[in-house]
Amino acid sequence: MRLLAAAACTCLLAAGAAGCSTTQEKAAAQQAKAERILKARAERQRRHKAARKHQHHRVDGPKTQGGLEKSAHQRGG
Repeated sequence: MRLLAAAACTCLLAAGAAGCSTTQEKAAAQQAKAERILKARAERQRRHKAARKHQHHRVDGPKTQGGLEKSAHQRGG
């Protein structure tokens, strides 16, 4: 009877250990997936910032008298 109980306990412990390794594998896979997502996000942000950096906006300079006169920048001087 004790031998049977010991064998059953050993089987339960082995199954538990196998379950833990499966859980650990799932956790490792989830961590790897999260790292890939974060790296992809960082790359998208880097590309977005680089693209915005190369955009130039026209500078008109200060407006005078309701915008009727040209600024020094617009006159070329």
